[in-house]
Amino acid sequence: MTGRTYSVSLTVNGRPHTLDVPAHHTLLRALREQLDLVGTKECCTEGECGACTVLVDGQAVDSCLMLAVEAAGAEITTIEGLADGDRLDPLQAAFLETGAVQCGFCTPGMILTAYALLLKTPKPTHDEIIRHMDDNLCRCGAQVRIVDAIQDAAGVAKGGAL
Repeated sequence: MTGRTYSVSLTVNGRPHTLDVPAHHTLLRALREQLDLVGTKECCTEGECGACTVLVDGQAVDSCLMLAVEAAGAEITTIEGLADGDRLDPLQAAFLETGAVQCGFCTPGMILTAYALLLKTPKPTHDEIIRHMDDNLCRCGAQVRIVDAIQDAAGVAKGGAL
């Protein structure tokens, strides 16, 4: 079954793209298969784990739940778009410095979810970070270090228990 294909124009990591996508393809699939941006991870495909999180017009979105055609005209940021050449974004650097990266599978989604929080709330409290990151899963147990990394990047005092 082939189905109908749509032409979708969007901007990904600052670059304009026009993609021909089947109506049923998710943004996740378009990013990974058509643009070769594999930092966006495919895991649960049900919006439960956050591994596929990208920013759509500055908002954290599970790309496994969004159809590519719904992203028409949007500004998409993937993990590949945060660094400036070889210079990591401060949030990426904080994840490395605090040891918040273990196996690394959840890291792109964690960083983009945290990035969206810091865009909205530049100096979040410990509890705000916990609430905001609640939809992202880390099976390695790095949650405390992830919160520490976000606090470091935001320049706020560390503290509080999970």
